[in-house]
Amino acid sequence: MITLASLDQFKSLYRDGRKWNRCVEAIENIPNIQPNVFHSVGDSLAYRLQHGPSTANEHFVGHRRYFDVHYYLAGSETIECADKDTLTQVHPYSDETDREYLAGTGQTHRIEAGQMVIFENHQAHRFSAADNLEKVVLRVTIEDGYFLNK
Repeated sequence: MITLASLDQFKSLYRDGRKWNRCVEAIENIPNIQPNVFHSVGDSLAYRLQHGPSTANEHFVGHRRYFDVHYYLAGSETIECADKDTLTQVHPYSDETDREYLAGTGQTHRIEAGQMVIFENHQAHRFSAADNLEKVVLRVTIEDGYFLNK
């Protein structure tokens, strides 16, 4: 899990590449969309504005084809994160949902308004608590800007 202090830090570190530019484009479009409805930018990114807490899962959730980027607009959230190879698989990976569920323990992080988090695919995460949460949830393909089958 990569934690960044601000959107400006994200723009500075991830300024090259179509998918990173699309992340910024999506975040800047947030005033124009309805909460909890997925939108897309090209074929490499889907995003939504989330009001309220993330679903608290008993198990960790991991991905393989997409990774999540969360930009916190308001409130805070507690996230537990661990490397997948230190966890035990509970439900196998599904290509249809791009999810696998794992059990175990990880390191707990408290994320505040203004921060960004990038969940890397060698790790899994779960949410446990949130206060007055509003964030942008971005699902970004691991491909370099496009799907090879399109």
